[in-house]
Parts: sequence; structure tokens; C-alpha cells
Amino acid sequence: MARGTFITFEGGEGCGKSTQVRRLKEALEREGHEVVLTREPGGTWLAEEIRRLIKDQESDAPCDRSELLLFLAARAQLVKNVIRPALDAGKWVVSDRFSDSTLAYQGYGRGLPLGILKEMNAFACENLKPDLTILLDVSPETSQARLHAREAATHTVADRIEQAGDEFHARLRAGFAELAKAEPERIVTIDANGGPNEVWEDVWKSTRRFR
Repeated sequence: MARGTFITFEGGEGCGKSTQVRRLKEALEREGHEVVLTREPGGTWLAEEIRRLIKDQESDAPCDRSELLLFLAARAQLVKNVIRPALDAGKWVVSDRFSDSTLAYQGYGRGLPLGILKEMNAFACENLKPDLTILLDVSPETSQARLHAREAATHTVADRIEQAGDEFHARLRAGFAELAKAEPERIVTIDANGGPNEVWEDVWKSTRRFR
């Protein structure tokens, strides 16, 4: 059986990943593909518990290194129990975030050494790399407007990482751009400042070579 296809979505806060992830899953299923949808951190019971710990801002918030190790632990569990079995079974896997987020958030954003992060990530995910990564890029203004709109609509407040500050998010966006520049064959950057339908057209086009 041929190996499945692994597609990940990346981007800063408010870039619209969740909407496009769902649309891609539904479109692929209409074409007859079997699709596993997951997210990071999350996707397994243990990883979802880790997600709660990472986002918690009211108790003992993790320091930068603890945050990194928690993300990697969640990823290791997800790869072992969900992603690799699905790919081995010939399924498509569509993930809301994966290893590029570690390099962008903990590397460029938090300032942890990129070389060490790459080695640790390779260990955690058994050297697994996505076949395609869709990077949704939005301006700081768009990001903030969407986050405020979401908070108003859902009566929630921004989580610990969303509240990291403008300088952090500027480094994060620049980091994602550097990653895309280094791997242009894998990482496709899409301007996500427009409406969801406009963005979707570019997302769908980017997957053509795998379908």
C-alpha cells in the first residue's frame, strides 16, 4: 500500500488555519480520500491534556524550556499513535500545526537555539516531515482584528501565547518567513489577509500536485 499524504497548516495567531483545515478535509473527502484531521498540541488524550497545561495562564505557567518539552511530548504521542499509523494505511493526514511551529514559536519567538530545536524535534517526531506545509500569512493588524472579533463572539480571552506581545509575534512572523524561504518546495506561503473563500482558492490550488 502506498504511503499516505501529510499536509500541515502553519501561521501566526488569527491567520484562519482552523477554517481552512476543515475545508481541506471536506474537499478531499468529496474526492474519495480518507482523511485524518488533527491538531497540535492535541490529537490524543495525553496530548490534549498537555495542550491544557500549555495554554493555562492562571497557575504555574511553563517556562520557555518547559513549554518546548511539553510541545515535543505531545508531538511524539501524536506521531506514534495517530499520524504514522494513518500514513502507513494510505490515508491523508491534515494537521493544524506541526514541527515548524516549534521552530517559529520557541526558536524565533522565544529565542531558544534553532540547532538544538531541530535535533530535539527530529527525535520527537521520528524524523517525519510533512509532504506539504501551507503557511497562512497575515499582517499584525489583521491578526489583532480577528483575535478581538473571536473574543467578542465567543466571550473568551486570549490565551497565554496569544498575549505574548507585539514583538514576540513580529519575530514569529519573520521566523515563519525564514522557514518558508529555506524550504520553498515544501512550504507554500499564502496571503491570508483576504476573506476565507479567497484564501481557500489558493489553499486548494496548492494541493493539486498531490491529488
